Amino acid sequence: MRRISWVLALVLCVTVVLAGCGGKKDAASVVKDLNNVVDKLQSKDGSYKGKGNMTLYTGEKPQQYDVEVWYQNPSYYRISLKNAQKDITQIVLRNDDGVFVLTPSLNKSFRFQSDWPENQGQVYLYQTLVRGILTDNTRQFVDDKESYVFDVAANYHSQSLVRQKIWLNKDSYAPKQVQVSDSEANVVVEVKFNEFDFNAKFDKDSFDMQRNMTAMGESVGTIAEVDESGNEIVTDLSEGAQPEPVKKELGSFGVIEPDYTPEGVVKNDTTAIANSKDHAVVLRYDGTYQYTVMEARPLDRAVSLAPGSVIDLGFTVGLLTGDHDKQQTLTWMDDGIEFRITSANLPVSEMMNVAASLAEQTGK
Repeated sequence: MRRISWVLALVLCVTVVLAGCGGKKDAASVVKDLNNVVDKLQSKDGSYKGKGNMTLYTGEKPQQYDVEVWYQNPSYYRISLKNAQKDITQIVLRNDDGVFVLTPSLNKSFRFQSDWPENQGQVYLYQTLVRGILTDNTRQFVDDKESYVFDVAANYHSQSLVRQKIWLNKDSYAPKQVQVSDSEANVVVEVKFNEFDFNAKFDKDSFDMQRNMTAMGESVGTIAEVDESGNEIVTDLSEGAQPEPVKKELGSFGVIEPDYTPEGVVKNDTTAIANSKDHAVVLRYDGTYQYTVMEARPLDRAVSLAPGSVIDLGFTVGLLTGDHDKQQTLTWMDDGIEFRITSANLPVSEMMNVAASLAEQTGK
């Protein structure tokens, strides 16, 4: 009788232990749940809102940004990036009218013809992070005290970004932290979220271009389209206004030189474009790769550019246009200055490295 009681007690203890272990999830279970989360985001009321900070370790000094991310089904996005050092905020916006990069404090914007962010990686977008987990069949998984941690391949435009580690909240699967590393396991980009809400509510015009441009008390100003010859057609967006050229000039900003050049490349010369109202200058480089860097302070306007691919530069996004077999141009705005890197043989990853080094410099 005593032996039977002892056996029953042992079986009961084992049952309790197994029941306790039943609540612990493995990678397959978490992946299945993540698929369900993504399905909910694609439903009628799918949305999220997140806040955090991002640090870029691409230069001599870390660059820090305050990040705010909004998403609303089916394809509305709003990403606010504030440079803590320069106190400049840029907004990446997608709505029914296209993809915009706005700098409200400077009353400047670009409109891209792009399907961004479909199939393009942005480290601060939840869909991008989950896609990285779901598509990597060699994913590594750790269940720590407060988070599910995945180590997966990085799928970004830059070839220097190789791996990414993603921390997810155990209860909601909201992102907590992301670290993207290079081939030597050095962290290049880090994002830490301090807020994330899957049931975010937005105003009807939260993703409207004009509202976001006036959010900081700035006027919408003008928008410039381009004709088939590339000439600007300037029109005023204010109600009842008649189209007229914009004549405002903002003055010179000095030459901003990148502190990075690819191996085997040297700078040839720097040329100021004569009679340029936007004070444009061109820096020419030669050697292993041949390319130019154009810098200009454009007039008070928003410019629509040709179709292309949106490239995540970390501190902002740029537009890549042209044919990779012939000539490509990477265009972006930073601190009110328009930059263009044009080359027939410079890899996109090297363009991104040059762009990152320019973001850390000031005019000379």
